[in-house]
Amino acid sequence: MNLRNGCLAAAAVLLAACGSEEEPVAGDSSTAAPEQSTIAQVEEVETETWGFALEEIEGSVQYEYGAKFAELIKQKTGGAVEVKLYPYGQLGGLTDIYDQVQSGAVQFAFGSGFLGGTVPESQLFSLNFVLTDDEKTNTEILNAPEFRKNDDLVASYRDRGLQPLAIVPEGWQVWSANKAVRSPADFDGMAIRTMDNRLLRETYSAYGADPTTMEYGELFSGMQLGQLDGNIQPVFAHQEMDFYKVQDYLIFANQAQFIATFMANSDWYDGLTEERKDIIDDAVVELVPWIHEVQTRLNTERLDIITENSDIELVYLTPEEREVFRERSLPVRDVFAEMVGERGTRLMNTLIEQVEAASAGKEAEQPAQSEADSAAEEPLKDAA
Repeated sequence: MNLRNGCLAAAAVLLAACGSEEEPVAGDSSTAAPEQSTIAQVEEVETETWGFALEEIEGSVQYEYGAKFAELIKQKTGGAVEVKLYPYGQLGGLTDIYDQVQSGAVQFAFGSGFLGGTVPESQLFSLNFVLTDDEKTNTEILNAPEFRKNDDLVASYRDRGLQPLAIVPEGWQVWSANKAVRSPADFDGMAIRTMDNRLLRETYSAYGADPTTMEYGELFSGMQLGQLDGNIQPVFAHQEMDFYKVQDYLIFANQAQFIATFMANSDWYDGLTEERKDIIDDAVVELVPWIHEVQTRLNTERLDIITENSDIELVYLTPEEREVFRERSLPVRDVFAEMVGERGTRLMNTLIEQVEAASAGKEAEQPAQSEADSAAEEPLKDAA
């Protein structure tokens, strides 16, 4: 009897052990489900989310930049950080975006011409006829460490609670109007929309126009209702916001590019580890050539859409016509210097010097390339 009871007890223990292999019973708190839930909660806590506010809508240059930046950050942090994008309108208007990055409500934001009211020195990027005629060269100059990490540039943003990270040209600023503009006389009395930026107002007043400030989201109706006679935007913006549908001409003067600063809240940035700062810096450096190709493609594709879907006329200014506007723009540099003081003036002179050096280098390369091409042709001549 004792032997029989001992065998039964051993069998019960064996069956109990095997029972742990079975499907857990729903609602049984002793199963592995709570343990899995705890793991999920730990993983959720360990994932950081960084907010990134954009001045433009989905499909824009800024959106493409933000999406790629988010991808790179997730990859470089092994999934520990996710970047959430807030396209224009989700967090309010442009000044709302700047307020939120300054307060730390979001970690990143783009700031362009409208940012001049917050960071006066950023109006440097609104100066006309300062950069070269080559967009790729301009992108390289603006993002070279000598300029992007220039002490005067960094200090001008940090004084306003911001950390500049990268400078993103989005294409040439193109004028739209209901008449062809080839000279300052054609601008006479024209109400042209500018951002809330004194430098732009001074520039277009010098050109003979009547600069008028209007929020980005109100532009289409402003032109449709005749409150505005003209607009200044990169090509992709003319298309994505349908501005071209209420204007008759697009005028290419190559007077300035639309330039946005990618920036972070400075207190938040200062609190990052050096490893995280390096990850961000690696990402923005990697994005320099990538976003140049993207903006070139987007602006080309959008111009094709505009011309295929409208009768709008394209006007390209000649070098002689551009020179007249360039001469009109030069005194505005003195206005900028008066506005921003010594630090901003040094920054402007630094940019002008770097542009001149890059232009001289390009000119030196061309004769050298021509000589190399001629030398390569000599054997062909001898063989002939």
